[in-house]
Amino acid sequence: MTATDISVLNSALERLNADESVLRLSETEAEARSGYQPTADDSEPERMIMNMGPQHPSTHGVLRLVLELEGETIRRSKPVIGYLHTGMEKTGENLTYLQGPTNVTRMDYVSPLFTELAFSMATEALLGIEVPERGQWIRMLMTEVNRISSHLLFLATNGMDLGAVGMMIYGWREREETLRFLEAVTGLRMNHNYIRPGGVAADLPGGWEDELTALIDVIPGRLEEFDLLMTGQPIWRGRLQGVGVITAEEAISLGTTGPILRSTGFAWDLRREQPYLYYDQMDFDVIVGTFGDCYDRYAIRLQEIRESIRIIRQIMERMPEGDYKVQDKKVTPPPRARIDESMEALIHHFKIYTEGYKVPEGEVYVAVESPRGELGCYMVSDGEGKPYRMHIREPSFVNLQTLPHLMKDSFLADTVAIISSVDPIMGGVDR
Repeated sequence: MTATDISVLNSALERLNADESVLRLSETEAEARSGYQPTADDSEPERMIMNMGPQHPSTHGVLRLVLELEGETIRRSKPVIGYLHTGMEKTGENLTYLQGPTNVTRMDYVSPLFTELAFSMATEALLGIEVPERGQWIRMLMTEVNRISSHLLFLATNGMDLGAVGMMIYGWREREETLRFLEAVTGLRMNHNYIRPGGVAADLPGGWEDELTALIDVIPGRLEEFDLLMTGQPIWRGRLQGVGVITAEEAISLGTTGPILRSTGFAWDLRREQPYLYYDQMDFDVIVGTFGDCYDRYAIRLQEIRESIRIIRQIMERMPEGDYKVQDKKVTPPPRARIDESMEALIHHFKIYTEGYKVPEGEVYVAVESPRGELGCYMVSDGEGKPYRMHIREPSFVNLQTLPHLMKDSFLADTVAIISSVDPIMGGVDR
């Protein structure tokens, strides 16, 4: 660069500095010239919309959350469902009452026996039949074992979600033992189709007492290990206490039941408040929390396993003899052995599995206490062999309404803990 060029450049810089008042408008002058009108919102931090799911490993299924973030704080959230929709309720209107449990058992696939129970009890109420005493005690026994397996799965996944990887292994190990017992009785680990209108599909097999005793004897010691691993652990408490808080009034207004409602201190359990089967003869405690936070919901499910074991021991002591299903040709298929011996039994078998049986006109709602809260079946019959209308009141679907409330003004890091504490099963949500 020559001396002349440098002189020209310096002159230009001098003129630019002299005209700075023209080139650099003040903020007020710039707003005035552009017509911009400042508002109160201009002082608020910028917000961002973020999707979580539907393929996120910690949303417990294909659940999508739309989160409105202000930094690391969640100001608003919206659960988006429907990614797993299978139309099971509409399918139920095209299946006979005998085929119904095969359909509903796939809704809450973690605790399928409860949906089978609600459906069967609704059908029996319309039919006006009463299940034999042994059949009802077997139902009570099997659902409590299923409650234990469901809560063990919660403990496993809850630990994994929050970084306690060992808990996933231990919880899965104990749950595997409960599934082995369920398989020994029903023939399947999940989606059992075991509880059916009129009773259960088969009687308890030989040696079931010894197998179940071995199961419920080992679990209490393992629960003490879980207490050592998580319950009293300072980091675990710090991640859960005071997170995702809800009050009893808020939970009731949202229709929430189960551990979420009981975590607020409201002792509502259908086994105690509206007894079904023989729960009115059982001695057990309804476990409640105090603060309505994620920690209370965790602790309630852990303690409910102990209460289920307590109930199972009472059932084993009092299990009656007799029939495990109604002996009614209109409702119950003939024994398999009779099919090869009797033409009448063969015709009966053929007709009941192809046409089903007709149910008197009427409507009914029956509810049971599932591991996630009130699970109900609303059924309407028009007098034919298939339900005119069948609707399942699935607790996971209702409990998801609490997520926007639980997540409001919480940290993004707490999102997984809150979702896990609700324990949703998307098969029941998107039914």
